[in-house]
Amino acid sequence: MDEGFYDDPHARYTAWRGESPVLWMDQAPGGTPGWLITGYAEGRAALADPALSKATATVEAALARHGARPMISGQWLTQSMINCDPPDHTRLRRLAAKAFSPKAIDALRPRIAEITGSLLDDLARDGGVVDLMARFAGPLPITVICEILGIVPGERGDFESWTDALIGHAPAEEKAAASAAMVGYLTALVAAKRADPGEDMLSALVQARDEGDALTERELIATAFLLLVAGYETTVNLICNALNALFDHPGQLAALRADPSLVPGAVEEFLRFDGPVGQASFRVTTAPVSYGGVKIPAGEIVQVSLLAANRDPARFTEPDALDVRRPATGHLGFGHGIHHCLGAPLARMEAEIAFTALLARFPAFSRAPGRPPVWTRSDRLRGLRSLWVDLGPPA
Repeated sequence: MDEGFYDDPHARYTAWRGESPVLWMDQAPGGTPGWLITGYAEGRAALADPALSKATATVEAALARHGARPMISGQWLTQSMINCDPPDHTRLRRLAAKAFSPKAIDALRPRIAEITGSLLDDLARDGGVVDLMARFAGPLPITVICEILGIVPGERGDFESWTDALIGHAPAEEKAAASAAMVGYLTALVAAKRADPGEDMLSALVQARDEGDALTERELIATAFLLLVAGYETTVNLICNALNALFDHPGQLAALRADPSLVPGAVEEFLRFDGPVGQASFRVTTAPVSYGGVKIPAGEIVQVSLLAANRDPARFTEPDALDVRRPATGHLGFGHGIHHCLGAPLARMEAEIAFTALLARFPAFSRAPGRPPVWTRSDRLRGLRSLWVDLGPPA
């Protein structure tokens, strides 16, 4: 693993897949020994396999055997649906699922369009060269998820910098400080919702806990953390990765400008081509398994590369080509199985609204000269540090 991996992981994944779609690696992405799956069929099977556990205690014990540490540790932030198996996973996901039903998501469309329009108005007033991540792609999803959770602007704390420390390559002491700050922040929010509940998701989760729906205080904090971070990180990365890909494929950008009706299908292609999640979170085999003819013993760490699976030539024709007209089916950008991203419909809607509005308001936007993309050094998430754009004249 070197710095070049983060700039272009696809080339490395292609080479590894050429050896085998399931490989034992002494140092897998993230520096952890374990089995890395880069094939589509093998990855899809592993993501849905009940023999692979995501329970925090199981994963942390397996990592400890190799002298490795989890990206985020501590029960206060890890006891969410993404880090457990049924029946706990079923219970926790059910409690959060109501806010992400098709009806609930569709009801958010006017408000998302309003937020998008307001951000673009601000950009039109300033014009010129801007960091579109800081001014548009970041503020949009954080505003939306905070409104869903019932977090008003003055109560948002510094969770973006805490999240950066937790999911990146920050030193252990910085991660510990960020974890403590995040727990304190969310604990105070929960206390405020308990004292003065509103018509929001966090209030509903607090009420479910207080009414004896088997949601512990730690599960409540961890669920709020998951929804807040996932609601922000995946969408900002989806938007910025897509724009970066379009700058590298001007013909595809021209196609979207000529026919904005292609945007919904293009969002699926963006998720396949360079999605917001590099690798699914750790899993551990609870029994011997076999994928693609490769046998993996019980007690082993398994990582599935969503980026690699989505460019497997055995599943996708010309996988390294961006094609906004590609049939939008089958990618693993949001995972697969019972842990498929709960907020995927929301992220899709935000991206669709964002691209449609951006194309209409700034029909000639382009990558700012002398501002090459700089990728975050995260093994789990795939995203840029900034995205500098020359907006051109507004329509």
